[in-house]
Amino acid sequence: MKKFAIAAATATALTLTMANAAFAQQTAQAPMTLAAGEMTKATEAGSDTWITTKVKADLMTEKGVPGTDIKVETNKGVVSLSSDVAVTASQKEMAVAIAKKIKGVQAVSADGLKAE
Repeated sequence: MKKFAIAAATATALTLTMANAAFAQQTAQAPMTLAAGEMTKATEAGSDTWITTKVKADLMTEKGVPGTDIKVETNKGVVSLSSDVAVTASQKEMAVAIAKKIKGVQAVSADGLKAE
């Protein structure tokens, strides 16, 4: 049984050594280059998604603001707030103030918030 274990360990070691040598001989591929502006679009989309998520989370945790009823959309740093349910003027002001405090927000539009 010991001989089998030693033979198996040796075979494994040799296989790994040969596999490493085979991988080492492969030529390195040139890094992919992105078309001009593609990285900016990806960063912008990621930033907009982050802003939307952060605004929505802050609205949900703020007392006195119906965060579940307010829809948040972000495009190039401009946050749009809307709702199907009427909100008070003070709730609308609070929602706008919360959105404006988020890093990366360029402007806030609350035209879509229905006021009572």
